[in-house]
Amino acid sequence: MKTMIETKRLLLREYTSDDFDALYEIISDPETMAHYPKPYNKEGAWRWINWSLDNYAKYGFGLWAAVLKETGEFIGDCGLTMQNIDGEELPEIGYHIHKKYWRQGFAKEAAQAVRDWAFQNTAFDTLYSYMNHTNEASFRTAMANGMKKAKEFSGPNNTVFYALAITRKEWETAQTDARE
Repeated sequence: MKTMIETKRLLLREYTSDDFDALYEIISDPETMAHYPKPYNKEGAWRWINWSLDNYAKYGFGLWAAVLKETGEFIGDCGLTMQNIDGEELPEIGYHIHKKYWRQGFAKEAAQAVRDWAFQNTAFDTLYSYMNHTNEASFRTAMANGMKKAKEFSGPNNTVFYALAITRKEWETAQTDARE
């Protein structure tokens, strides 16, 4: 069964090859990819899609295409992937939104839906998001997802990264508090 997550404004669904052009527009953009080593070329965009497809087969999850429910427009992605975070393979919620949709809450909405899906459908006790220390928007999105700074570590070229995390217990407590 293919994963599809629905939020108020978005559908998160598995990537298809039809998503290439829209994904490439996002991840080849220097402003969008300013916190990555460099923007992606076409070959890199195909690797991104194929990596996601491989993750679905291997884990049952990966980065999912984020599309507007109202129009079906692809605006980015969000999902759960296994990432090397300071030498450990950890479940990470990642998100990439087209810059014309920045500051409208789409990353937060998608990340919260992925967090809920992960705690409801996996056995992970802790979920992470990590980012270059200069990526304030990503840091704020992780905080809005209930995460707290868990560690700071050096990546390639001595770049400083932050890893934020939320535990299953913290998530369950927040869910209970929201119902009361």
